Amino acid sequence: MSVDRAAAGTAEVGAAAEGGAAAGLGRAAVVFTGGTISMTVDPVAGGATPALGGDALLASVGASPGGLPAPVVVDLGRTPASHFSFDDLLGIARTAADALAADPALVGAVVVQGTDTMDEAAFTYDLAWHDARPLVVTGAMRTSDAPGADGPANLRDALLVAGSGAFRGQGCVVVLGGQVHAADAVVKMHTSAVDAFASPDTGPIGRVDGGRALLLRRRVGRRSLPERLGPVPPVGLVVAAIGLDGSAIDACVAAGAAGVVVEATGAGNTHPSLLAAAERAMAAGVAVVLASRVPAGRVTTGYAFPGGGATWARAGAILAGRLTGPKARAALSLGLAAGLDRDGLAALLDDPA
Repeated sequence: MSVDRAAAGTAEVGAAAEGGAAAGLGRAAVVFTGGTISMTVDPVAGGATPALGGDALLASVGASPGGLPAPVVVDLGRTPASHFSFDDLLGIARTAADALAADPALVGAVVVQGTDTMDEAAFTYDLAWHDARPLVVTGAMRTSDAPGADGPANLRDALLVAGSGAFRGQGCVVVLGGQVHAADAVVKMHTSAVDAFASPDTGPIGRVDGGRALLLRRRVGRRSLPERLGPVPPVGLVVAAIGLDGSAIDACVAAGAAGVVVEATGAGNTHPSLLAAAERAMAAGVAVVLASRVPAGRVTTGYAFPGGGATWARAGAILAGRLTGPKARAALSLGLAAGLDRDGLAALLDDPA
């Protein structure tokens, strides 16, 4: 995917405004990128394929009891979320930020995308988001032609959150299934259920009920990066499992990775051979981060047997706090692009105080 902001163009959608937008709620930028929400089942292809653009999706939203912000559309095409690169994600975030910078009257921005990588994409946006107005990410678990399609309700809820002053200062949030999740906490927990997203450590920070966006609690700190980043370097992700040695870490280093994230078992424990490979990587100047393959809980130094979390920390690995492996990889990749040293990377990956 290549994001061409100059060619994308913006337009206020009158049909959607007539279907439930209220002038008193202002206007919100809506950046469309594709995903299941835009797909229909193609019997020739044998599955779901991209079909609908932003205007068609907004036409399906319908009314909300209290009205909706009028959408200002930026259509970037129909890219499956599994195809995104970090450059693509940073381009999407810049597109939303540019739309808000060009019009201070906009109340917030919505990004509509696929759910496959939504949790790590939202976290990437959050790292790069510097506007007090909310950036709301949404999509759908069912295609637009499926019975009980969830896309219209999710898009309506996302607009409500974007237009709510309560969510100013909350950075990037994910809205699906009536819940609002902080970008650093949300995890996709199911391959197909409409309530696939959860925040297993903290729970949602808000919900949408009866046409109202409700903030249940405010986020405690946020990770952020400078607005200007250099090229994003390659960073590997290695999962620890029974019988696996450190060869995958060695392969990442041989391929030119500037960093490696290891998803350990439990609270941060691996076979000693993975630690030995990580020590070789760090000796070669490669940044190594220790995360957990468990979707909830922190990586800790509670275990000191060979390969335990304490031995990783003593060897110089950076602990990822509560971040999942993919999110730790996003933070490490962008932190390296920002030129952060080891202390800066450790501060970025640690849980906000």
